[in-house]
Amino acid sequence: MKNITLIFAGGSGIRMNSQAKPKQFLQLHGKEIIIHTIEHFERHAEIDAIAVVCIAEWIPFFRSLLPNYQIEKVKWVLAGGATGQESIFNGLAAIKNDCTENATVLIHDGVRPLINAELITNCIRSVEKHGSAITVTPEIETVVALDAEKKISSITDRSNCFHAKAPQCFRLNDIYTSHLKARKEGLTDVIDSASLMARYGHALYTVEGGYENVKITTPTDFYIFRALFEAKENLQIFGL
Repeated sequence: MKNITLIFAGGSGIRMNSQAKPKQFLQLHGKEIIIHTIEHFERHAEIDAIAVVCIAEWIPFFRSLLPNYQIEKVKWVLAGGATGQESIFNGLAAIKNDCTENATVLIHDGVRPLINAELITNCIRSVEKHGSAITVTPEIETVVALDAEKKISSITDRSNCFHAKAPQCFRLNDIYTSHLKARKEGLTDVIDSASLMARYGHALYTVEGGYENVKITTPTDFYIFRALFEAKENLQIFGL
């Protein structure tokens, strides 16, 4: 297997104010958010297999969804850890048992469903060429730094500023080895894979994605997702 997707779906969705189920299992038009996300990788010709790291008690429910949507590439379903970093490590450890160290791993949020095949392809090509691919979007607003008194101390040239998003993609051995180093140092909650790889000296190359690539964390994010999803559906229906 050459190209593997690792989907992190371990969050409980506290900021969504959803008491019934985690955010990744909320539905839009009768389909769970995580399924909307997985389908992009399921349908991509170059993705060979998918690993999903999930809240342990929700694994049976997640597994029950797969045949309903003809999801066939999910090879590993694993319980998450106490942090996102630990959950991703669990996924990498499982993948490593079945794949070569040069395999490409595309690490993606289960609640980031508005990606597309072009972005996935561009990420794969970047890893093949450079060894990494961090999805980014340009900053479009003014970026300021504050001092201790909450006054603006500096204004950054936004033309050099980007938001790091996902997928974040690497050679399997590179990202796995970086996780081992972090664990040896006692680090368990590095904010994302890009930060972890930068800490251990890896060059990080970027792939520009669309502004619609939102992570659904709050109710507002969900409404944005719904609006963007329905707009895309309307474009297809009316041929616009």
